[in-house]
Amino acid sequence: MCNTSSERKAYEVCLHLNWKMGYEVNRFQGDVDEELICPICSSVLEEPLQAPACEHAFCAACIQEWLTRQPTCPVDRNPITPNQLKPVPRILRNLLSRLQITCDNVGYGCTAVVKLDMLAAHLQECEHNPKKPVHCELGCGLVVPKDELKEHNCVRELRNLVQQQQHKMAEMSTELTEHKLQINEQKRELQLLKEYMRSMRVSNPRMREIQTEMEHADVIRWSNSLEAARVTRWGGMISTPDAVLQAVIKRALIDSGCPSHIVNELMENAHERRWPTGLSTLETRQLNRRQFNNGTWNCHDICSWSRIIIVKMFCDSYDLIKP
Repeated sequence: MCNTSSERKAYEVCLHLNWKMGYEVNRFQGDVDEELICPICSSVLEEPLQAPACEHAFCAACIQEWLTRQPTCPVDRNPITPNQLKPVPRILRNLLSRLQITCDNVGYGCTAVVKLDMLAAHLQECEHNPKKPVHCELGCGLVVPKDELKEHNCVRELRNLVQQQQHKMAEMSTELTEHKLQINEQKRELQLLKEYMRSMRVSNPRMREIQTEMEHADVIRWSNSLEAARVTRWGGMISTPDAVLQAVIKRALIDSGCPSHIVNELMENAHERRWPTGLSTLETRQLNRRQFNNGTWNCHDICSWSRIIIVKMFCDSYDLIKP
């Protein structure tokens, strides 16, 4: 298995580290083919990888640790690097998966023998697993490993849990304080910027025109980004939103990317008393619904309700909504 003294030394170091690598051969029922044995740990291959040229197979942990000490194949000493390792062929994986292996918990009374590819699933459900999570039935309701249940102290564990939560709350409080400081600093900088822009507008009238153009372009971009909606029930529009619904509408507008300088204006016009006369009452909308349906309207669904909010509308005949 090891052809030189340096390789034997590396192998001894691997054993000294006491890794969990490979499956012990005596756990399997029947004979195990020699091709399924790792040349480094002499156990059945676990998560196998193979060398690129000679195609010798090894446990992933074994060969990766080996190559940190000596960059050659342990069998024929061909030079290899970790990046050159590749998965073993499917036929070898199939041979491994069909092997019958005893449970890890055989020492705790489990007599199950399962296929190697089903071992992980079995261990999660094995009743003899000393580390299987179980609920404490003494009152705290915490989940603890089965083998620690006898020494479990509800008061001590709950006290530790409370301390952990208090520590997290303290960290969150510190972060919140830092965020508030950052927000206050940003508010101060924003106020300074507003004062600067105000001074610029006073000294240069053209600045007000530029600001108006930019705000208008921002509204157009936002409006064009909205998904078109169709009014199917003119009598079912949200026309008299209460305080709760106004909050929902405002949040929906903000989430949709509505420019901040028109959010309040839109909210002020959300109630039907601020709508054009042709739309200002339910009776008027129902009376004129046929004319409305024949018109060309550009409506947008702002919040995911069955009814819609009209943000902007264009009608072929403006007479429909004139006083």
